[in-house]
Amino acid sequence: MNEKEQLVLQTIKNNPFLSQQEMAEALNMSRPALANLISGLTRKGEIIGRAYVLPDRSSIFAIGGANVDRKFHLDGYVQYGTSNPSTVTESVGGVARNIAENLGRFGNEVKLITLLGQDQGAKFIEKESQAFVNLDYVEVMSEAKTGSYSAVLDSSGELILAMADMSIYDSLLPSVIKKHEPLLSNAKCIIVDLNCPKETIVYLQDLACSREIPFAIIPVSAPKIKNMPDDLVGVTYFICNRDEAEAYLNIRLLNDHDYSKAVKMLLEKGASNVILTLGDRGAMVGNVEGVFYFEAAKTTEIIDVTGAGDAFVGGFMHGILNEEPFMSAVKFGQDNARKTLQSEKTVRQNITADELNNWRNN
Repeated sequence: MNEKEQLVLQTIKNNPFLSQQEMAEALNMSRPALANLISGLTRKGEIIGRAYVLPDRSSIFAIGGANVDRKFHLDGYVQYGTSNPSTVTESVGGVARNIAENLGRFGNEVKLITLLGQDQGAKFIEKESQAFVNLDYVEVMSEAKTGSYSAVLDSSGELILAMADMSIYDSLLPSVIKKHEPLLSNAKCIIVDLNCPKETIVYLQDLACSREIPFAIIPVSAPKIKNMPDDLVGVTYFICNRDEAEAYLNIRLLNDHDYSKAVKMLLEKGASNVILTLGDRGAMVGNVEGVFYFEAAKTTEIIDVTGAGDAFVGGFMHGILNEEPFMSAVKFGQDNARKTLQSEKTVRQNITADELNNWRNN
């Protein structure tokens, strides 16, 4: 912003109820000149709407998948080529939605941008999410089917096979996101998953970089790596697992040396902070301070692995956005993932807004 724009913005902050004429007189300039400055500030997202509403900088935006999750829990070992006795549970899911609910339950203000069909799945997602996530920016597509994810889990809760119907997200293009650009331009943070097409990821990367907004990319799965940007410039946090890192870097990762090398390569691509999650092996993380290994949080009983990765992201981002040091935020994310492994729900129901403070004091 130039000096005159800064002066106008400060005047509006001091008294948003001034008319343009009153403001022009106070600033000793013509009303047309003031109108041009206000128009420029609006285009830049510094002012929202004709009433000079100043932007809300407290909102986290989560952009990407919101699905119906169906989990088939096998009674015994999997037997291929035949019917397997199992119990079935249904819950809401989607990486962006799961992260948003984790953050919402922690007490953050979270807005979700996604696409839903006009079906029962969409109603289920809305019903289960609305208490913790702002759904005002969700777009409904009458001709499309709400995304779904079906997982087969063995008797110990480990994933055997997963199937996803995510074709609706092919329409989550920049044209959808641009409708909310003034709000996004003033977001506290933007978190995007790779259910979004590549052009949408690149658009958000450029927006976050130009506006200096904390920006996190969460890959979702190795096949979704095709939607990754060519570089990670402007990406504040890149959080991936081993398969996703292998797919993006086109290398094999077999040991700690490889994991450390992968983190360094991702940093060289432009990311400010990288977290490579390794399941029960822990995590390898890196930034300008170096590359560090974190052991996995101890888990005595695993009920369901689904949602643990999203819980890690939710816990980590909650810590970071509430001024927890980077390394401590990683540990808090691991703690949230550990507790989620012991829950039947994709997002555990006992998250509280006081959890971070209680964790700090232990």
